[in-house]
Amino acid sequence: MSTRRIVSKGKLFQSLTLRPTAPLATARFTYTRMPHNANAGQAAAAVRRLHATTRHLQGTTSAATTATEYPTTHEKVQQPINTQNFIDNQFVDSQATQWIDLHDPATNNLVTRVPQATDAELKAAVDSAEKAFPAWKATSVLHRQTIMFKYVALIRENWDRLAASITLEQGKTFGDARGDVLRGLQVAENACGITTQITGEVLEVAKDMETRSYREPLGIVAAICPFNFPAMIPLWTIPIAAIAGNTVIIKPSERDPGATMILAELAEKAGFPPGVINIIHGAAKTVDFIIDEPRIKAISFVGSNKAGEYIYSRGSAQGKRVQANLGAKNHAAVLPDCNKNATLNAIAGAAFGAAGQRCMALSTLVFVGETKDWAPEIAKRAKALNLNGGFEQGADLGPVISPQAKERIESLIASAEKEGATIVLDGRGQKPADSKYANGNWVSLAI
Repeated sequence: MSTRRIVSKGKLFQSLTLRPTAPLATARFTYTRMPHNANAGQAAAAVRRLHATTRHLQGTTSAATTATEYPTTHEKVQQPINTQNFIDNQFVDSQATQWIDLHDPATNNLVTRVPQATDAELKAAVDSAEKAFPAWKATSVLHRQTIMFKYVALIRENWDRLAASITLEQGKTFGDARGDVLRGLQVAENACGITTQITGEVLEVAKDMETRSYREPLGIVAAICPFNFPAMIPLWTIPIAAIAGNTVIIKPSERDPGATMILAELAEKAGFPPGVINIIHGAAKTVDFIIDEPRIKAISFVGSNKAGEYIYSRGSAQGKRVQANLGAKNHAAVLPDCNKNATLNAIAGAAFGAAGQRCMALSTLVFVGETKDWAPEIAKRAKALNLNGGFEQGADLGPVISPQAKERIESLIASAEKEGATIVLDGRGQKPADSKYANGNWVSLAI
């Protein structure tokens, strides 16, 4: 049903081809431990919750907090501090002159400032990765596997902590954010079985001749990550690339880097040597550095068509292996013989989960035959969903990432109306009742 494009040039030996089918501290901030099944009592509601809470495991957090203490509200951060780089297993203050303000999408209160890393800082990250590569490549795969087992355990332990960071910076409901972490955790678990995936081959081509093949790490590889899955997509690269013997540079989205910073902290605790994993920040300048730096051998990107095509063409022209997962436009055809209730539930989840901010979000329905009469029932289910701050109990739908995203969505609704569409459900002008959310990036569901 998806038309998502995957552009790939070559393969990174089990490293970047897996695609599942300054810590941010705040003085005077309220932290507590959130029950991992806080919304379990809502499960029997007639309208299925869009976020799948993972109640079978406990975890915990947000940025520079601990595994048991992390933010659980959208209260204003009284003294925001700057996000740091992570180089050589150390959190390093940036000397940047350009900073990007990061706001809580639910309130537009300032959470942190993200640096546009300096040339020296970008180079230092690559120097660190280059220095670490020979020893890491020579490390036995069994030892790398042992570190990965510890990394998986730490992600589980800090599950809610990671989710809270995502809710605060990206806006997802807490349950949806836990699902974000889960999808990345599954990749890290898969990486623990790498020993059976990187064996070479021996082929006897004649009585006195054989051909041997070996799998070797490439060297330094980089990932350029989007805003919509702050934990999952960095975890598409870190576990697979690192356990295969590569050293890794991650550029998280400047809109929500907190989860990646926690993952870096956990990597150091798990035993990854200095330089194996480095985190740098910034916008277009940092992307261009990654593309142009000759010591970086491969790039993995997830994001928009325009950016992906640019990264793919410029990177591959320089001989890099580039994997680019680009934007999508998703349609569903609703046929008369389908199970009505199951279909309506599936449509609600596919269209409205994560506030529609995911590549697989369902944006268009094609009704066939009598199913065209079901549109009002979809609207009825959509109206019952709870638009609220991500930390609020029972929230089904959070804000969108930025005021610009809100404006774009509202302009699309207005354009459709101007062209003669019937607005069955209008999401414009909607926001939670609590006054603390008055300035958030709120757009409710629209059909």
